[in-house]
Formats: sequence, structure tokens, C-alpha cells
Amino acid sequence: MGAAITPAALAAMIDHTFLKPDGPADAIARLCDEALEWRFACVMVNPCNVAEAARRVAVSDVRTGTVIGFPLGQSTLAAMRAEALDAIGNGADELDFVVNVRAVKTAAASLGDASQCADSSALPLAADYRAMLDAVRAAKQVTTKLIIETCYLTDAEKVFACRMAKKAGFDFVKTSTGFGTAGATVADVALMRKTVGPEMGVKAAGGIRDLATALALVNAGANRLGCSAGVAIIKAL
Repeated sequence: MGAAITPAALAAMIDHTFLKPDGPADAIARLCDEALEWRFACVMVNPCNVAEAARRVAVSDVRTGTVIGFPLGQSTLAAMRAEALDAIGNGADELDFVVNVRAVKTAAASLGDASQCADSSALPLAADYRAMLDAVRAAKQVTTKLIIETCYLTDAEKVFACRMAKKAGFDFVKTSTGFGTAGATVADVALMRKTVGPEMGVKAAGGIRDLATALALVNAGANRLGCSAGVAIIKAL
């Protein structure tokens, strides 16, 4: 796929991202202008910038996305639900939730080894996340992604997190916040794609700064890329 992909097709996989706590006053305006010019899938901004971003891309196919429980995932699910509903009220179309890594580790450990994580039908946490998603989707049929923050998980825990996300009803699993100790890797994306199968989305994010990295992640199974270097990546294709 990487050898044959067109600039338009690759651009349609990119969530054009600005999640920094600082930056120029016109950062969101510039992000949206670039997304409109290059026809990226989505602009991904912090919750406080959703209304502005939604207004700027309203007359296009570019979607507005934001992050929930970001970047640590240590909010309660009730707090995340409230944050998600607020974002929807401000115009969000896509929501990237950060998983509670410690909860994942505890739940995965309760199932035993990697094979049990892969085969178990119990999948702790799934019902709680599904209840949150049901409440959110009652307000709007948004696209939802679960950031599993792979840099903190073993392969067995990654498998568990992906299966739990699928059982809960997320549309995508996502590698990273970009604020952890490492970002997306080809090995993690391949494992995630193998675990969730072809029908669920896999988003790679964190450290995607050049075309070679972007294409390697797509070839490994990612069908969405979260990055701030989207313009440079497309220009290099």
C-alpha cells in the first residue's frame, strides 16, 4: 500500500494535531487552514479549542476532534463523560479517550498470561466503558478512539486493552498520547491490527514526523495517523 498510496489518500488518514499547552495565538487558525487546504481527515485540538476549530472547518468535510481525559487517563469515567458531552456541545465530531493505564494493568493481570488475555470473554472494564460511550452517543454519533498508551504496557496488556476497547464499542484503538515515554511503533501497530481485526480502526500517534515513518505505520495496519507534521509528510510524497 505504501508504494502506491496517493497524497490525497494519505491526507485523508491524517488527524492534523495541535495539543501543546503553549504556542502562537493563531495556532488553531493555522491548523484549520492547513487541514482545509490539504483535506486532512480531522483537526485534533484540546477541548478549550473545539468551538473555534469546529467553526473554522464547518463548511468542509474536515472533522473536529478532541482528547478526553488527556494526557494521563486518570479521570473518572463520569468526569470523562462530562468532558465528552461538553466537547460535543462545542462541535466535536471525534473523541480520543485516554485509557486508565493502571486499571488496564490490574484487569489484564486478573486474567493471567497473554493467551488468557487474548481468549477471555470476561474482559473487565469493557462494560464500564460501554456505558460511558452509550451516554455520549446518545447526544451525538461521534467517532470514538481509545488511546491505550502502548509505551507503558506489555504485549499481553496491549492485547487486553485492544480487546476491551473493541468489546466496549470504540471505533478505533490508538497507540499514544504523544506525552508518554514513547510514541507509535510498527510492532505495536501490527499487534493492534492483528488483535482487533480488519473491521476496527487503528490510529498511530506520537513521533510521526516524516513520510517514511508514516508509510511504515500504514503498511503495518494503521488507517489513521495523528501528527502535527502532516503538511511536511504530504509534501514529501
